[in-house]
Amino acid sequence: MTQHGRGPILLARYLALAWCGLVIYGSLHPFAGWRDTGISPFAFLEGGWPRYWTVFDLAVNVAVYIPLGFLLTLALDRIPGRYSAPVLAVLLAAGVSFSLESLQTWLPSRVPSNLDLACNSLGGLLGAIWAQYVGPRIFARITALEHRLIAPVPHAELGLTLLGLWLLVPLSPETLLFGAGDLRQTLGLAGAVPFAADSFALIEASITALNAIAVGLILRLLTARLLWAYIVVPLFLILGLVVRTLASTILINPGEALAWLTPGAQMGLLVALLFLAVSLALPATLRLMLAALALMSATVLVNLAPPNPYSMAALATWRQGHFLNFNGLTRLVATLWPFLTLPFLLLTTRRP
Repeated sequence: MTQHGRGPILLARYLALAWCGLVIYGSLHPFAGWRDTGISPFAFLEGGWPRYWTVFDLAVNVAVYIPLGFLLTLALDRIPGRYSAPVLAVLLAAGVSFSLESLQTWLPSRVPSNLDLACNSLGGLLGAIWAQYVGPRIFARITALEHRLIAPVPHAELGLTLLGLWLLVPLSPETLLFGAGDLRQTLGLAGAVPFAADSFALIEASITALNAIAVGLILRLLTARLLWAYIVVPLFLILGLVVRTLASTILINPGEALAWLTPGAQMGLLVALLFLAVSLALPATLRLMLAALALMSATVLVNLAPPNPYSMAALATWRQGHFLNFNGLTRLVATLWPFLTLPFLLLTTRRP
């Protein structure tokens, strides 16, 4: 992977950076309507107890910053001093929260709050304490797993981070199963050319299959042994399906839990499993080329596919209530994931 013992540190740094980016996006979404109201960006510090608040909001504000404090503490482990890492992690988490609350002053759709800042800082503190308590054991276990399970490829920690982010892709209800890289809404591009029902099912199957193949081959790239790959790859794809099912159940409607399991999705999953059963055993260079080709082809098809009526109805339901910002966040990850992953595949061609 990298030098002995540095793998867990690098992984923690990648994860901390990724989580921080997600927090920033979720706090400033939808990034529209910026205006100067004449109010100081620090005025929220002088306010009393906010008029409108819920226990749910407070819990979310604490919970979201616990992973940030946790990951920052692990990422800063090399700093001298027994308590330097957790103290600096708490300060950084509080600083991120303070900056975002200040920026929300210019967003009419957001309301900066000293209570949010306090809850975010508390979450960072709890995460830092947690990391300080279990950090050494986590590093020891990750290092052991690294040498046993992870192949010695360059930037393997980045690959693991990208695979973790991929699990957010099935949470986005407006996309087809495993579909990622749709730029049309982001860039304001015209809609797709309409297709007949049979053609749509074929496109849906192709998008599902190509993305599953790309993810499976990336997992194989990071897996030290072929036998383990035949176990890990199906389990990881099943995890993605579980995420999709739970998202439909919790965020949309329990009756829609398996609505994503269309004939096109079933065909795509079957094709992907059959293809992976053979391709996982291919030489590394050929597997890398196939992963890049599958990812690029899937991204092109996603941008050509017509809208799915079920997906649009699900999106309309999800945009209500507390999950508005979460929807924007998952859509961002689903949009950017292929374009972040392709450079990683190019980096792995370098010798470790």
